Amino acid sequence: MDEQIFLRLRHRIKTGNDQLIYLEDIAQITGDEFAVQKLSKMPIYHVSKKDRHIAVLDIMHVVKTIKKTWPAIDIQTVGGTEAIVEIDTGKRQLSPVLFVLVWLLLFVGAALAIMNFHEDVSMRLVHIRLYEMITGKTVEHPYLLQIPYSFGLGFGMILFFNHVFKKRLNEEPSPLEVEMFKYQLDLDHYVALKENKETMKDIHDR
Repeated sequence: MDEQIFLRLRHRIKTGNDQLIYLEDIAQITGDEFAVQKLSKMPIYHVSKKDRHIAVLDIMHVVKTIKKTWPAIDIQTVGGTEAIVEIDTGKRQLSPVLFVLVWLLLFVGAALAIMNFHEDVSMRLVHIRLYEMITGKTVEHPYLLQIPYSFGLGFGMILFFNHVFKKRLNEEPSPLEVEMFKYQLDLDHYVALKENKETMKDIHDR
């Protein structure tokens, strides 16, 4: 009986430039113990400068590479059909000046967005009306409501994003993290469709 293995490509891996990628790096392998040990260290792809930042490895390329070395092996594939290789070309140092400028831009932008929203919905008039309903007095600036509301708005944003600086309040992902996750999936799908042809062409050329 021929040896049988089950192969599942990892969705995304990270590696450096000019690195050799082995089968165990891009896939989970199970099945015949001897076959798994033999195939784990099989070279699948060599990352070069031509790949720039991203390379996409197709399951068909992986299967063909294995079959060249072991034609009789029975390969059962599970899961996705592409593995995205993210090539780390080195971390870029963010200058303190640029960090402060970006922080100020985001802070001012967020503050203006909140103020414009409050102006659109006439929040000040709502506070005046609520204060009048509760106390029976009409004041131009009902600080008794506006100050707690301002603090509550800040605490609400902390609970919404589920973070205090780098500390997570609980294990539940925030809506922002969910949207970023969806965006990353869409981006990976686009990259897999767009880069796959170019990567396979380079592999065949080699």
